[in-house]
Parts: sequence; structure tokens; C-alpha cells
Amino acid sequence: MGRGSKAERDAAFSAFVVQATPSLMRTAWLLTGSADAAHELVQASLVKTYAAWHRVRAEEAVAYARRVLVNHNTDTWRRRRGEQVVADVPEAAHHDGAGADQRDEIVRLLATLPAQQRRVVVLRYYSDLSEQAVAETLGISVGAVKSAASRGLAALRQHYQDPTTNASAPRAAEGSTR
Repeated sequence: MGRGSKAERDAAFSAFVVQATPSLMRTAWLLTGSADAAHELVQASLVKTYAAWHRVRAEEAVAYARRVLVNHNTDTWRRRRGEQVVADVPEAAHHDGAGADQRDEIVRLLATLPAQQRRVVVLRYYSDLSEQAVAETLGISVGAVKSAASRGLAALRQHYQDPTTNASAPRAAEGSTR
């Protein structure tokens, strides 16, 4: 994308933002658990992507922006390590039914995972990336992706409450010492 005038690059970036923002927002929301934090994360990621836009290939632009998003989230988490940001929403707040309840439950469940497992689970199963793509995005080995995904899914299963029976879902590793 490095060729062409500044106006052409800006037009290409604007088109990219329109196309990529919904996907980046969903990923950011799942990583942060907060709509406000997700908006900030996406904006910061788009700023960083724009700064490097001259060297980003069109076919890899979304993957590049997603990696910037994940890295920026990690950097932010490291800076705030001792601080817990929580959105304490009153019960009378906007409520759009069961869909919102399920999304909220998913975010709460993801928040129970360590950061690395949460990133892997979101990228692997929500963003539907291959193990190799997740490894490249996070800068880790495929084996580390497999391990984090396996442990993350096991932890989610352990914490999942089946809404139809109001009982815990069957545990895959019942009696395990992990």
C-alpha cells in the first residue's frame, strides 16, 4: 500500500476502517469485557495501523490491525497489572433480552481466564483463526496455542452454568488435579 499519493493512501485506509472496525470491535470487546475499553482499544489500534499504513499489504491489513490490537491490549494490561477496571452497570440499564445476557455471560466467563488463554480462545474460536494464524498473531508457537486453547476451554467448561438446567455443565476432567 506504500505506492500512490497520500490522498489515495488515506482513501484506502478510510475504506479499510469501515470494513474492519466491526470485526476489530467484537474482538476487542471479548478481550476487554467492556464496550468503552473496546472502543479505546480499537481507536488506538487504528491509529497505530494508520502510522504504518504505507507498509501494510492490502491482503494482510485486517490481520495486521488485529495483531496491533492484541499487542496494544497486552501492553495496556501490563501497565495496569495491579488495577482492575470494572464497568459497574446498574440493573436498570439498557437491556435487550437474552442475547445481551448470553453475551454478558460469555464476557464474564472469558474474564475468568488468564490473559494469554483469553487471547487464544477469542482469536481461535471467535475470530475463527487457524492455530498457525493465532500463533503468528500472538508471536508464540503453535504448541503454545494448542495448550492455551485446551486449558482455556477446560476452564470455561468448568465455570459454565447450563441455563436450561441451572446446573454446572459436565466437566471433562472430573477428578483432575489441575
